[in-house]
Amino acid sequence: MPDPVLLVLDAAPSPRLGRLTGRADVRHADASSLAGLLPAADVLLVWDLASDAVRAAWPGPGARPRWVHTASVGVDRVLCPELVASDTVLTNARGVFERPVAEYVAGLVLAFAKDLPRAPELRSRPRHREPQQVAGTRAVVVGAGPVGREITRLLHGLGVSVALVGRTARRTIHGAADLDRLVARADWVVAAVPLTESTHGMFDSRFFGLLQPSARFISVGREACVVRAGLVEALNRRWFAGAAIDVDEGERPVAESPLRNVPGLLLTPHPSGATVGWRDRLSEQFVALYEQWERGEPLPNVVDKESGHVPSSDLSPNTGPSPRSGPPVSGSTAKPG
Repeated sequence: MPDPVLLVLDAAPSPRLGRLTGRADVRHADASSLAGLLPAADVLLVWDLASDAVRAAWPGPGARPRWVHTASVGVDRVLCPELVASDTVLTNARGVFERPVAEYVAGLVLAFAKDLPRAPELRSRPRHREPQQVAGTRAVVVGAGPVGREITRLLHGLGVSVALVGRTARRTIHGAADLDRLVARADWVVAAVPLTESTHGMFDSRFFGLLQPSARFISVGREACVVRAGLVEALNRRWFAGAAIDVDEGERPVAESPLRNVPGLLLTPHPSGATVGWRDRLSEQFVALYEQWERGEPLPNVVDKESGHVPSSDLSPNTGPSPRSGPPVSGSTAKPG
């Protein structure tokens, strides 16, 4: 029996898949070749995190893989109506980036509190300063997924009182109806939501108008969740004290960005979770998942394609069907498992 075909939508450096030698027929694609190679694939690994090629190629003719894994937490670059409607199982890289992103947020909270972004200019004009104490401050973390929960744990360790806000109220988590009331009293507001129809443009002028003058806003989610014009207006008008956002890799360098001179705005290179060894961790995670798929076991990290994220464990089980079994993929000729 031939080895399953594992198609990789590649980006340099390629994933480390040596452990699958002799167990998978590994083939590589780029945006131009993906559509032609998809019908032969049993599994698709989306390694190019900046590519929209899957959305463009998926609606074409022929069979489609039973399992797609994206080496990112967000799945907005992968999902299209045809993939959502199919029986293909979609998994993501949940579990790899949570701690690095939480450390990034904690670092920014400390940096803002101790006025570190202004340290270079103060070297030439030393003067007495009284930085803020972090312990005893209040934070609101918007997004109750694993990233938001890890941020909450780390901020608690700094002595910060944290309100975690999700779509649905449940034990220790506030619902969306509480958001306006909570952010109006917060010292730190952290945006950690996935990009979905309901979160697109969520953080806008109306939202920023709720923040108190001393508050800081930190975004670790997708760029499209934040209305940049609203953020710039709010900072220019000094509605609140400061903000930090990631700059996508496709944008111009930070030094050339039109956002560079916005008062109180700190730009950092995207992504915040890309710490040393992150590609190796993503490779290891995928190989472990492949071995589960190979054994016909249900996969973890299965994305609810309708909502665009992995359901929280306190709302529904975080496991899904085995992509090696089940009926053909809707709207196409499915490859046998």
